[in-house]
Amino acid sequence: MADQYSIRVHIEEVENGQFLATSGELPGLVAQGRTIEEALEIARDVARGLLESYQEHGDPLPEGLRQLTSSVDLDIAVTV
Repeated sequence: MADQYSIRVHIEEVENGQFLATSGELPGLVAQGRTIEEALEIARDVARGLLESYQEHGDPLPEGLRQLTSSVDLDIAVTV
């Protein structure tokens, strides 16, 4: 089974009405989408690519990452 990590992502609405996802824990993670869900989906893909690059080059992973175990607590946004 592949390793899984928890990465805190900051989402903000930008001037064009889209949503921008960034992370202070994973430098280089920047994703933009029409919805929060789309921005998060793109952010996951970007994060995966960044982490794979770290591993391929033998670079240490950023210190802020937390490896997931068999259980995890997550914050989710719910719109009503």
